[in-house]
Amino acid sequence: MSTEPPTEASIEAPSGTPTDLPAAEPAASEDAVTDDPSTHRFECRSCGFVYDPDEGVKKLAIPAGTPFIDLDPVGFRCPVCRSRVGAFKDIGPRNKPSGFEENLNFGLGVNRLTPGQKNVLIFGGFALAFAFFLSLYSLR
Repeated sequence: MSTEPPTEASIEAPSGTPTDLPAAEPAASEDAVTDDPSTHRFECRSCGFVYDPDEGVKKLAIPAGTPFIDLDPVGFRCPVCRSRVGAFKDIGPRNKPSGFEENLNFGLGVNRLTPGQKNVLIFGGFALAFAFFLSLYSLR
């Protein structure tokens, strides 16, 4: 056994075999996926159009998988209102909960829902209330 301090690359296990130190890499790679700007969606501040790189824009012949960063800043315009690239703001990846990080722990867990899950909750509640209202006609 040497007297040198262990390096970050490897540490000797009790059996004498070296093991890699970074055990928290899967969590770090998961954060890297959500922090990767090529997967982020961008919203036009003028009209609300959302550019999603997973979908592309068929109207402008932009194939799916094209990140917003790779679009031509001079030639690309919003397909709805014709605004330039500067009018778009980064709204993050598709499956990220909306809102500020410090507020996600409040609101009975509803703040952790993605926008799609919130839509299902809201419009599902409306459909259930409408069905209940229609059922009141059968109480004659």
